[in-house]
Amino acid sequence: MKVVVTGSSGLIGSALCAALVERGDSVIRMVRSESAGGQPVWRPTEGMIDDEVIAAADVVVHLAGAGIGDKRWTSSRKAAVLRSRTEGTRLIASSALRVENPPFLVCASAIGIYGDRGEEVLTEASDQGDDGEFLVQVVTEWEAAAQAAVLQGVPVAYLRSGIVMAKAGGALKKMLLPFRFGLGGKFGTGEQWWPWVSLHDEVRAILFIIDNRLTGPFNIVAPQEIRQREFAKILGSVLRRPTLFPLPRFVARTLLGREMADSLLFASQRVHPHRLLAHGFEFEDEDLARALRRELSGRQTT
Repeated sequence: MKVVVTGSSGLIGSALCAALVERGDSVIRMVRSESAGGQPVWRPTEGMIDDEVIAAADVVVHLAGAGIGDKRWTSSRKAAVLRSRTEGTRLIASSALRVENPPFLVCASAIGIYGDRGEEVLTEASDQGDDGEFLVQVVTEWEAAAQAAVLQGVPVAYLRSGIVMAKAGGALKKMLLPFRFGLGGKFGTGEQWWPWVSLHDEVRAILFIIDNRLTGPFNIVAPQEIRQREFAKILGSVLRRPTLFPLPRFVARTLLGREMADSLLFASQRVHPHRLLAHGFEFEDEDLARALRRELSGRQTT
């Protein structure tokens, strides 16, 4: 199978490409720089894409986009985050519509579409959150950018990923240093639900969706429900460190800004992987402690 991947150097993209290659698939990494080893180049901001690359693919996995938590949410940063997701997705969808046999499109998304929902159990059938929340707006427009392809019968899947457990990047990498020094603890009250998934199962779920050509949205989160205070306690236990230092909301807001802190650290999202389970996917890391030990031990995640 020939698979085109954008965002192939990112946390999920690099692990996915390794897994695809390992099982014998042909991987084409679509990149933005001419110097990237002869790989096909695309430039979403300029509307530049090679339709022949898309036409030759069986599957296009689109993972590219500016990091949500990489920088403080200034107005310009928020605009860049939104553009990086909608422009790229729209360009790939339009290219798929121009070719004779459109490939299967598998597009990154996020559980941010549900917003801060407290104790409500959220499945793929749940409504989107308050459109006044930045992440709700971003993910809603991100998924909508592929809607033209969906309406014309192109198969499209949306990967609504939770907090991916990987020591090389994302939320876990940022938490490891303070927790290793015994400075970790609950965030605010710690009562907020934190939907997580191991990098190992994130990649396995994407491969499962590809192999079964499953379309529509999929919540990629582990079935185990964890509140943030429980998450902190388990991470501390795995690292063999105490977790006695809470992060007050006002401190987080000072460091990150109110909107970013509230969305990334204090939002409560009790998300369930209903559609994956209904289609027969089996998680290998259903226990957070096991997932953390796998990742922190350096064992392969593919």
